[in-house]
Amino acid sequence: MLVFTNLKRALLALPVTVLALGFMSGEVRAEVSGETAYVLNTFSFLVHGFLVMFMAAGFAMLESGLVRSKNTATICLKNIALYSIAGIMFYLVGYNLMYVNVPEGGFMGAFELFYNPGEAELALLAAEEATVEQVKAVTDAGYSVASDWFFQMVFVATAASIVSGTVAERIKVWPFLIFVVVLSAIIYPIQASWVWGGGWLDAMGFSDFAGSTLVHSVGGWCALTGAIILGARTGKYGPDGRVNPIPGANMPLATLGTFILWFGWFGFNGGSQLALGSAADATMMSIVYVNTNIAAAGGVVAAMVLTQILYKKVDLSMALNGALAGLVAITAGPDLTNHFTSLIIGAVGGLLVVIFVPFLDKLKIDDVVGAISVHLVAGVWGTLCVGIFGSGTVVTQVIGIAAIGAFAIVASSIVWLILKATVGIRINEEDEANGSDMAECGMEAYPEFGRGSQTF
Repeated sequence: MLVFTNLKRALLALPVTVLALGFMSGEVRAEVSGETAYVLNTFSFLVHGFLVMFMAAGFAMLESGLVRSKNTATICLKNIALYSIAGIMFYLVGYNLMYVNVPEGGFMGAFELFYNPGEAELALLAAEEATVEQVKAVTDAGYSVASDWFFQMVFVATAASIVSGTVAERIKVWPFLIFVVVLSAIIYPIQASWVWGGGWLDAMGFSDFAGSTLVHSVGGWCALTGAIILGARTGKYGPDGRVNPIPGANMPLATLGTFILWFGWFGFNGGSQLALGSAADATMMSIVYVNTNIAAAGGVVAAMVLTQILYKKVDLSMALNGALAGLVAITAGPDLTNHFTSLIIGAVGGLLVVIFVPFLDKLKIDDVVGAISVHLVAGVWGTLCVGIFGSGTVVTQVIGIAAIGAFAIVASSIVWLILKATVGIRINEEDEANGSDMAECGMEAYPEFGRGSQTF
């Protein structure tokens, strides 16, 4: 029996020994076939894509927790509607503008309708018995066309969600959704084509791994212009400059939303490796996951410490936004191989939120959920960090930040002002006092509590 056991162990160890000897002799190649790489890359896009899609639930829960109960149903409606509209518009025109036929060093892609599976993929699906040539024609692309579209689409929905939270509690639903149409079909795809589509900023060497600027800062700029043009909520700022806090209705729900966003961010950053067909890709993706988690943790702790120092209390809402700011900050460079650097980047993001939330209040810019500080400010910081700690240059990063910011400010302001001058963007004072749920949805999220308990 002992002899048999020893023989079994030796046989099990044989492949490992042969593999080790092969590496030493240079004869073994741990490479996968083109079709296997295609399957792994496509799988990565799809799985990471639905992780990012789950972030839509995170935004809905976070915003639902940070608004008053009389506005909760409207927030939920806006979040599911904006995700749907973003998907439709990105299919109709957005993806083509962002990726299809972007001239090298150019400014946008093709203004064409629809984005459908490629001819090679359709031929493969239609074939009763696929030939080697048909399979190769598909696998040479590296991934499925539809998987790439799906992964890119969920990013534009994220940018729209950022705007939703800032302008909550006083904006009309339909004008907001019209803005989402323009954002997802025109504004977001054009500026993203400058980098991810191989446009002029990419030619300069500007780098944004997963979108600290292209997704988060753009959403932040659009939120900022919307908040300024829309105006603050009634009662938020006193005539003497006093800031009246308007607490959210459900902090456990906001906390749940933050955890969901944190979870989905692994898809956001991890999937942006854009490949899983090699050992190098798998290794880098693992590093990206770790950096993402460390940066978020750093943002939480830094925000907690600073609020304790400034206010003698630990502010939960700041801790939640600290996590998100850390995530936003690391998104531009989660491929940094020094994990401690990611901790510093995330921690600074958390500190910036604690500083900028009250700063915006001093400017009387009413941001209900703190999205401008989280996504715009931390997004700019994270993009600069690529030049400070990464392989880019600070000058190139500043040029990219400024160019994209200017474009987003001008384009979004034009849309907001047109909407304000035509259909109007703000609910009336009576509806705002009673809650947008009844005014916009004709229902309440928490009807059992009654409207007599509402404040402001």
